[in-house]
Amino acid sequence: MKIVVAKMSGFCMGVRRAVEMVLDAPGRHPGPICTYGPLIHNPQVLDLLASKDIATIQAIPECGTGTVLIRAHGVPPEPKTRLKAAGYRVIDATCPRVVRVQSIIRKHARQNHAVIIVGDRDHPEVVGLLGYAGTSGHVVAGVEGLQRLPVFENAILVAQTTQNTRLYAEVREWARRHCPHYKVFETICDSTERRQSEVQRLAESVDAVVVVGGRESGNTQRLFEIARRTGKPASH
Repeated sequence: MKIVVAKMSGFCMGVRRAVEMVLDAPGRHPGPICTYGPLIHNPQVLDLLASKDIATIQAIPECGTGTVLIRAHGVPPEPKTRLKAAGYRVIDATCPRVVRVQSIIRKHARQNHAVIIVGDRDHPEVVGLLGYAGTSGHVVAGVEGLQRLPVFENAILVAQTTQNTRLYAEVREWARRHCPHYKVFETICDSTERRQSEVQRLAESVDAVVVVGGRESGNTQRLFEIARRTGKPASH
């Protein structure tokens, strides 16, 4: 059997950066070291951190000690403030690509633009992005969700950084035809785009595709969806 490994396999820049930051934290920052929410969606990495006594906290206590790292997906602004108020040293390991989207949203929400996020409502990244949009935020999964929204006088469109590129292209095209005054931003990570394109190409030249990654990972889920859509046998 011939096995072809994708050239883009492995961690993206944002995930690699977050992992390096948390592994470098012991000895460099006050302990104990913990992360606010799972650092990334990879069970093997989370097991590694647990073996090094780097815990994950889901709730913010009234008083805390040590250092807490913000997960790669980012969080809304309010938890950061509460973590600092509780007494933690806070290190932000949010992916720089996600930080860019947060900045776009914060700027335009302050200018009274409606913020339309194309993504998975319950995904940690989208939850964090909504926190920067405030009451101006709306989440849609695709064109149908966009059609159900009112037409806003001023609005921006952004995508979850790990969104399906084909789906977002459909959303952009609908907005171009029906709401040309909306500001549309290209916010899907370039690494995500390259991975999705490579999976599409690979699937066309092999008999089956195996996608290896955490089941909670937006990146992995998209790659599996793309592979399965080609009609080839696909496993996650």
